[in-house]
Amino acid sequence: WRVGIAVIAKENYPLYIRSVASQSELKFHYTVHTSLDVVEEKISAVGKSLGDQRELYLGLLYPTEDYKVYGYVTNSKVKFVIVVDSSNTSLRDNEIRSMFRKLHNSFTDVMCNPFHNPGDPIQSKAFDGIVSGMMVQTG
Repeated sequence: WRVGIAVIAKENYPLYIRSVASQSELKFHYTVHTSLDVVEEKISAVGKSLGDQRELYLGLLYPTEDYKVYGYVTNSKVKFVIVVDSSNTSLRDNEIRSMFRKLHNSFTDVMCNPFHNPGDPIQSKAFDGIVSGMMVQTG
């Protein structure tokens, strides 16, 4: 099962953060924050060789004892982080990719809303619905 999903702005502040269990929320925030360094490393390593890539699936950023952390970056440098319980071994790479695509599409819809100011926290019910759907899905 999914532990949580985060959308991080280009300037590394959270636009949207949601975790399943409230008792481990602090740990989740810390995990997301820690993953940003890995994301930056991967972007700078891959960015030089890829040139202008529209989107970037970064794959498994790092595993911890409790979680597996996956990353994705848009062409506008917005970062998506999905944290999954490390006991979930049935989740395949292509499923993670498709979750990021779904998240990216929904994020694009939010950004296209004329009433949303880019840089503001995401408060879209539709986006929330997509995230909720992802978090209850099991592998």
